[in-house]
Amino acid sequence: MNKKDLRIVFMGTPEFAVESLRRLVEGGYNVVAVVTQPDKPVGRHGSVLCPPEVKKYALSVGIPVLQPVKMKDPEFVESLAAYKADLQVVVAYRMLPEIVWAMPRFGTFNVHASLLPQYRGAAPINWAVINGETETGVTTFFLDHEIDTGRIIMQKRFPIPEDADVEYVYDGLMRLGAELCLETVDAVIATDGNVASQPQNETVELHSAPKIFKETCEINWSLPAKNIYDFVRGLSPYPGAWSGLAVDGLKPLTMKVYKTRRTGNVCNTSCGKVLVEHGRLYVAAADEWVEITELQLAGKKRMDARSFLNGFKYVEGGDVRMVNTSSL
Repeated sequence: MNKKDLRIVFMGTPEFAVESLRRLVEGGYNVVAVVTQPDKPVGRHGSVLCPPEVKKYALSVGIPVLQPVKMKDPEFVESLAAYKADLQVVVAYRMLPEIVWAMPRFGTFNVHASLLPQYRGAAPINWAVINGETETGVTTFFLDHEIDTGRIIMQKRFPIPEDADVEYVYDGLMRLGAELCLETVDAVIATDGNVASQPQNETVELHSAPKIFKETCEINWSLPAKNIYDFVRGLSPYPGAWSGLAVDGLKPLTMKVYKTRRTGNVCNTSCGKVLVEHGRLYVAAADEWVEITELQLAGKKRMDARSFLNGFKYVEGGDVRMVNTSSL
């Protein structure tokens, strides 16, 4: 079998998935259809529909696109079956029912942005950085009944620098995942669908990667500085860590925090206390002062801390502190 004989249906939605699809198309693989999420309403009144990034690319190269609302919808299942795929490739898509993932004769494999079994779930890149991991990677595995638990085909490792934010890791894993995607497809072709795979190790302590919501992103200033530093970079630039900024007991302002720096200077004051010194913005953590270097107030542009302090006159005096808004 060669790459032109293998009929592939690709499933994915965001930018992360586009790189794998693009590499398949430009590599001459036979991608016969793309499955992605429905167009998303945007704008003030939701009157404008925005297509997923995968759809944009697929249409630009003339690949048919399916956008089911429900994966078990009989009309969709019939349309999908009509493409007679030998293999389905999934990158950053939703959970599939068995009637879909079991359809191709060579099965369905997923490109997951972690070293499985670690960081199963919707946000593996964010949680790896938040937890201070020094290494992550990408995994291809065959889909099974439970999410992210199928037999592992291949893995590639990716180092996480101590100062890297989630955008850096995202970009690196996007490219690495595309490489692994093609290598896995090549292995399927070379073995005529009998590619080797291994069960996941369930005996190790596992870290999960659940979906991230707004409340997930609120900074807990009572944690050690290292935890706060990792938390901020694990959410930067998107969706962004945030905190309430309270001045003299007034209603807190919402501040997104994009970059921090560990100072190494021990603090002996209450957690969340703000200190302004020589044009720099510091916040007390459980063990040391943390410097905020890039931030954004609600409704304002992202800026460095010095620019913020130049325009925020209240910081120089009074009681200023970061607060947990859920406790107010």
